[in-house]
Order: sequence, then C-alpha cells, then structure tokens
Amino acid sequence: KVNIMVSFLLSNTWLLDHSRVFFSVYCSSWLLYLCVSQCSAKNLKNISELFYYAQKAVLHPTGPLYCPEEKEMKPSCIKSLTRIFKVSDLDNDGILNDKELNFFQRTCFNMPLAPQALEDVKNVVRKNMTDGVEDNGLTLKGFLFLHTFGCDDDLELHQEYLFPLLKIPADCTTELNHNAYLFLQSVFDKHDKDRDCALSPEEVKDLFKVFPYMPWGPDVNNTVCTNDQGWITYQGYLSQWTLTTYLDVQRCLEYLGYLGYSIICEQESQAAAITVTRNKRIDLQKKQTQRSVFRCNILGARGSGKTSFLQAFLGRNLLRKIREDHKSFYSINTTYVYGQEKYLLLHEVMPDFDFLSEEDLACDVVCLVYDVNNPRSFEYCAKVYKQYFMDSKTPCMMIASKSDLHEARQHYSLTPLDFCRKNKLHPPQPWTCNTVDAPNKDLYTKLTTMAMYPHAKLRCMCTCNRCTFCICQNILRSQLLTNIKAKFYSVVLNRSILLHFFL
Repeated sequence: KVNIMVSFLLSNTWLLDHSRVFFSVYCSSWLLYLCVSQCSAKNLKNISELFYYAQKAVLHPTGPLYCPEEKEMKPSCIKSLTRIFKVSDLDNDGILNDKELNFFQRTCFNMPLAPQALEDVKNVVRKNMTDGVEDNGLTLKGFLFLHTFGCDDDLELHQEYLFPLLKIPADCTTELNHNAYLFLQSVFDKHDKDRDCALSPEEVKDLFKVFPYMPWGPDVNNTVCTNDQGWITYQGYLSQWTLTTYLDVQRCLEYLGYLGYSIICEQESQAAAITVTRNKRIDLQKKQTQRSVFRCNILGARGSGKTSFLQAFLGRNLLRKIREDHKSFYSINTTYVYGQEKYLLLHEVMPDFDFLSEEDLACDVVCLVYDVNNPRSFEYCAKVYKQYFMDSKTPCMMIASKSDLHEARQHYSLTPLDFCRKNKLHPPQPWTCNTVDAPNKDLYTKLTTMAMYPHAKLRCMCTCNRCTFCICQNILRSQLLTNIKAKFYSVVLNRSILLHFFL
C-alpha cells in the first residue's frame, strides 16, 4: 500500500501540497519502526526526504516482514530471526551476551558497538518488554527487534550463499578439513548440554532448529556409532558429517550454511571447509595418498550377511534388531592404519547381478560376502568378481560370513579357497557377528589398508598353518628364534661397550 501511495503521489505532484504521507519502512539499523513524514511541493518541504523514503520503501519493502493491520512481524520473519539468534548464541544458553551481540553487530555492519551503545540497545528493549533482557543479555523476544541478514525477499537464504561454487574434477573426492572439524566439534559441544559425549533426541532437535527441515532421519542411528541408549555419539556425529561430505558435498555445504559456518569462522563461504582430494590415478602413480576417507562396496547374495557386516563395524552383534524402515545401506567409522586415523565407509550394494551401476563399481576396495552355510551363496560372488573386477585395479577381499555355522560345500566348480588362489586373491576371511561381545574389527582395518595401498601386494592374511607364509611366520615367532635373536643382540651390545671402553 505504501508503494502504491508513493507512486501515485510522485506522479501527481499537485497533490503533494500540504498532504500528509505515512511511510512504513524497514529500518536498516537495529530497530523496526514507523516513519511518518510531512512534505509540501509548494514550499519544497521534505521533498528529498520523500524521494529517499520512497526509494527505501521499494528497495526494502515491509511486506515480507511486518503486518501493519496486526502490528506484528510475520511468521516467516520470526522464523528467520530465530535462526540468526540460534547461530549467534555461541554458548547456546538462550541469551545473547555482549560478546555475542558484538559478534552479530560485526557480522551485519562490519563494526562493533561501544559498551554504552550496547547498554542503550538493551535499555530500549527493556522499555518495550519485560522479558526481553535477562542476566544483562538479550533474549529471543528482545532479539526480534533486530533485523535479519543474508536473506532475500522471501526470507529464505540465498542459493548463492547455501551452494557456493566448488569445482570437483573427475575421479576426485571431497572431505572436511581440519578447521571444519573444529567448527563441528564446537557445535556438538554447544548442544551436548549434559556433557555425556552423545546427543539425545532433544539435543539433536535443538541443534537442527536453525534448519528449515530435519536433515537426519532414523536411519542415521544405524549408520554411525551410538551409545547404549541409541543416541549418536561424538564419533558418530563426526562420522555422519564425513559421510555427507563424501557422498553429497552440496548438501554438506547447505548444512554448514544453515549453521553459519562462513559467518562464525569468518570465511568467504562454506567451500573453505572442503578439501578436494587429488585424482586417484596420481595416488597410484606416487604409491601414496593423503586421503582420509575410503569407500568399500559390499556385494553378496541375499541373506549372505551384508547388513550384519555393516552393523558389526559399529560394534553391534546379532542381538540388535533393526526396523526395516530404519535400515541404512551405509555405515562409517574410524580405523587405524599404521597409527593413522582413517574413515572407512561401507556401502551395501543390492544383489542385482544383471546390472551394477557405476556407483556400485566406484570404490577403493571391494568386499565379496558369501554365507558358508548356504551352498549357493558363493556362486554369486564368483560371477560378480569375474564379470566386473577380474581385470580391475580395485583390490578385492572374500569374506566367509557366518563362520560359526557348519561350512557347506559350495555348488561351484572351484572351492572358495581354490578360486581365490587361482585369481591371486587373499584366502576367504572367516567372519561372524554371532558373539556375545562386540565383533572383531581386524577385517575392517585390513580393508582400509588395502584401500590405502591398492598397489601393494599385502602379506597373506590366512591362518591355515599350511601355506609358505604361515610356516615362515610360525618360525619367526618361535621361542627358539626369539632366544637366538636376544643372545645375538646381547653379544653385539657387549662388544660395542668393550670397544668404547678401550677406545
């Protein structure tokens, strides 16, 4: 209405004489207010002010923000301001102290407020509401007097802000850098109010209040580590962020935008939180990698134990049941390879031999799982390997699942052990999660090692005590050889001492 009135008055200057014009404008300072102006074309009174406010009414309309009939801000405006309040509330106590108010001020206007100016702002809020200031800090209700930033006319964050440009060359992956992990750690600490190193459902909900939707579903609890209550732990929290960055970096950028990463960390955009790894072919040529996240695709016939293999990586045995609508086809956790912490991402591939997509084949290591108790289970693994991975440079491991059960003879021309020997694969690795304690995680460390060093022919991983490797290993570990080595070192040490004494 204001815009229409201004346009009409400007086009009919004779109506301006002694006419009173009321403008409702959105103030670009701390408070939202109504500006009433009086102008006269005959006396040239307030003409420049009229054009100034007319321009401001067009460029900064109050329509999306304020309802003059109800004399209150619109829900979308309140929602946007609430998000900004949550981002600015660095200690998550529901109150903006002077430090947090100055953080907001610097973010919006590139300059801090003097102590007296901060007090003036709080005094204005005190005069207008009783619960706007608590403990000498600004509450959410008091903050609703302040204006928003970073939004368009629909009070939604700009697409350019949420999705900054990030170039990702082919055959490269995306990971979070050190500064991003530090930021996410601060966000976790901010919302872990009971300091139990886990996020309860209420704490997760509070963390994502700055989002327009809930980004994590119930499947996340079956993707990452949780505590005995089923709450996401600190390690699981970081793992889920790592998974999102690896699989869908654009979604990760969006999430970091809602959390205010670029504002709080004073970066140009969320893209500063992402590391784009170098091409995998360069890693193969140099025989080393700087990557921290490795992907393992799990293939096998139905009922072979793939889902259990994923859950065992999170420390769970068969006692934990999963609802079908909460099932996840991913699991991610950390492993240690030669003292280095790495993330291993497991992906369960649906058993469709006739068609495997590029995503099903794109990984750092392949895990072929068969049920030792099912005579027809191994055939699927053998066919998949011969069809897709025999001539591939991707390392493969054969897993003999449900090894606690009776081993049935497989209906295939070769036994699993003979098949692996013929194709120069490691012998099938026995595995089961039918245990009282948490399943053993040695296999996952071996998979990560194979992913890190695909060029290297790793040592035999069997314990058959029949092959050349096992015989040599038994000799090296024998007590006789240990005693000989100890005596040899003793002689060398004594000779060195004598030489030093006489010299």
